[in-house]
Amino acid sequence: MGPQLPFLVAALASCLLPARACLMCSTKVVEALDSLEKDYLPDHLPAKSHESFMKRVKDAVLDFKNLPIHEDSYMGVLDEPTLENASWSFLKDLKRITDSNVEGELFVKEMFWMLSLQKDTFARFAAQFQKEVFCPNQCGVMLQSLVWCNSCQRRVHACRKHPNCGERLVLVHEKEDMILNCELSWHRLSQGLTDYSFYRVWGQNSETLLSEGKDPILTKTAVTADDAGVYRCSLGTVQSIPATVLRFRVTVLPERIREELPSGQAGEAAGPGDSISLQRPPAGQPTSTQCPKSENMLRGRLIGLLIWGFVVLIIGFATAILCFRPERVISCIKDCLGTMKESATPPQVSKEKVTSSRHK
Repeated sequence: MGPQLPFLVAALASCLLPARACLMCSTKVVEALDSLEKDYLPDHLPAKSHESFMKRVKDAVLDFKNLPIHEDSYMGVLDEPTLENASWSFLKDLKRITDSNVEGELFVKEMFWMLSLQKDTFARFAAQFQKEVFCPNQCGVMLQSLVWCNSCQRRVHACRKHPNCGERLVLVHEKEDMILNCELSWHRLSQGLTDYSFYRVWGQNSETLLSEGKDPILTKTAVTADDAGVYRCSLGTVQSIPATVLRFRVTVLPERIREELPSGQAGEAAGPGDSISLQRPPAGQPTSTQCPKSENMLRGRLIGLLIWGFVVLIIGFATAILCFRPERVISCIKDCLGTMKESATPPQVSKEKVTSSRHK
């Protein structure tokens, strides 16, 4: 409840002060309601009803502030973007009604139905603001510009969390660049921030200022083993209090071992920061990158696959013919067998020819 306590006090004070709804803090909404009264009502509602109608409309808009005070849904404050979104939703529905040119009792019903729906919409915007936008910092001090709904004042609220934002472990190799980034996600949303200061910490009460300015990143090139140790970053505010205190514990590892690839393997060069380990062949052995035995084995397997594929193709073709034309296949087989028998049997010589040959 720490950061929300001022809002509870403001909510209680609004009971004693003339309170206003957040939506009425938007000048566009106020101008749209004035235009509704002066430009639209004269032609769409009897003159005697103008004053009472506008009083009911403004009371309904002011009733937007009567939401339950809860740290997860509504605390009586909004930021400018949330107020802008709620105002745009209200103005869009109001324009839809006026563009329809509805009048009389139907216009009154449409108007107050729209106001009822817009109050629910406003409650959703407020709850989303509380959950996602209000004081998003998990540590440190964030200065957030907010709108107080009871008075429409714009003020800066200090979202105070634990001042220490922890310690980060950084590993870097010798002769490489050390990069320390002190920026957190909510820094760009905070008001009243000044400079980032980086220190080298030597002991309990001893440190050296390394840099100071708007840049949240400290870079040190070609680090050595002497650069290992603890560093501290501090982000200042206009209130002379640190917004962020972050520590870095840097460990310097030995230099990376890199070996150049042969010119023929330049296309397979490793990326930056990658270590390369190459195995060298023993002395006296050839450095050929191809193995003849492997090539012969692959060639033999490929020829075997082609032969087996051809055999399977023939068997499949024969099976297809046998299935769809069995009679023709059987007759062809019989013809072939008959032809083979005739060619195997020797021709018979007639007895008359043998007898005549003997007499001669």
